[in-house]
Amino acid sequence: MQGMPCPELTLQATSGRTFCTAEVEKPFVLYFYPKDNTPGCSNESADFAALHAEFASLGVTVWGCSRDSLRSHENFKAKLGLPFELVSDPEETACEAFGVMKMKNMYGKQVRGIERSTFVVGRDGTVLNAWRGVKVPGHAAEVLAYVKTV
Repeated sequence: MQGMPCPELTLQATSGRTFCTAEVEKPFVLYFYPKDNTPGCSNESADFAALHAEFASLGVTVWGCSRDSLRSHENFKAKLGLPFELVSDPEETACEAFGVMKMKNMYGKQVRGIERSTFVVGRDGTVLNAWRGVKVPGHAAEVLAYVKTV
């Protein structure tokens, strides 16, 4: 995915916004997470929120994405006070385009779900960097450090 053009997508997002990769302000960070209101996803979103002003000062927008509904996203965003929008992908359009759907082990069973992943898309619409199988602690800071270098 790195070095490739960002997939063209148009999906609904929170606050009545539309996430259209052809039109969204660039550069941007798009992080995929498994589910609203779960501990890891809450921590990851809070970490990106805590660094939001620094991303914004660099002209970088942040978007979160999962398969949850817009209603779930709106509640999650309000609960955590997130200063950025969340993209709803119930039909897995973005998940498939970015290749983040994986078979995972959960309580000893194989389940299909989102592999926690983050992508940075540059001004020219190219995917500059991709992180897959993300561990939450320190990840948002790592993405910010990378963005500062480009």
